[in-house]
Amino acid sequence: MRVFVAGATGVIGSRLVPLLLSAGHDVIGLARSPSAGVALEKLGVDVVHADPLDHAAMRRAVRVAAPDAVVHLLTRIPARIDPKRMARDFAQTNRLRTQGTLNLVDAAHQAGAKRVITQGLAYAYEPKRPGLATEDEPFWHHPPKQFGPVLAALLELEQLTEEAGGLILRLGHLYGPGTIYAPAGAFVRLVRAGKVPIIGRGTGTFSFTHTDDAAAAIAAALDRTVSGALNVVDDEPAQVREWLPVLARLLNAPQPFRVPEALARLAIGSWGVAFMTRLRGADNTNARLALDWRPKYPSWRQGFAVELAHGKSAS
Repeated sequence: MRVFVAGATGVIGSRLVPLLLSAGHDVIGLARSPSAGVALEKLGVDVVHADPLDHAAMRRAVRVAAPDAVVHLLTRIPARIDPKRMARDFAQTNRLRTQGTLNLVDAAHQAGAKRVITQGLAYAYEPKRPGLATEDEPFWHHPPKQFGPVLAALLELEQLTEEAGGLILRLGHLYGPGTIYAPAGAFVRLVRAGKVPIIGRGTGTFSFTHTDDAAAAIAAALDRTVSGALNVVDDEPAQVREWLPVLARLLNAPQPFRVPEALARLAIGSWGVAFMTRLRGADNTNARLALDWRPKYPSWRQGFAVELAHGKSAS
């Protein structure tokens, strides 16, 4: 199968491309500049150069590539995000999820691609409902202001994907190489420094996804006709008050202190507080069944331990 990967050099794309090549797929990677495509070319990837926000350029690039499937993993997320200015920090990613998705979906259609797979989020579900969220449940009805534009962009991405008969893989909190949870990642550096508290009761529920598990789910989805949305997350959703102390222990970092929500809101805003206290975990049952997919790391406990051990051995 010929697979066009937009975002081939990103944290998921860099894990996906070797997996696809090892499975015998022909991979075409989208690169914004010649320098970005050098590493891909060394792997044996055909590289095309185009701006995903340029409609005509994307049509030309995908038409020349003539793929059977198009995978959209494009983001432009800063290494460190200010939750009080999330709308600003995600502005470029929001455009890639809206205009970029429109351009890719249209280009895929014009080129005759039979499969479109896009990257969504599994932690945007309405937090007022109980239990783990399945794919049929609504997203956040009245999100904090800074998350509003991000959610709107996600909804548009999903609508465009569904209209194209494609599949949205809703990923959890990504960890693994190149993420904020990597040994040199921004979040891990803060935890090492003892600068990440448990806010309020620490009741935000996180569903984690290792980058290798995200890549494996995409690879599995290429050979299946399932459409709509699937939660690609691990088997053990956990509240902040549970996983953050474990992460601190693995790092030999100070145990997180506690901060009242009102005080934290002054520092990180309403979205930062909601992120740590109100998020809802996601159920991965449908992804396991529809894709015959099983996470390499069923729990973040295993994944964190492995990733951080690798970081220690490399240091």
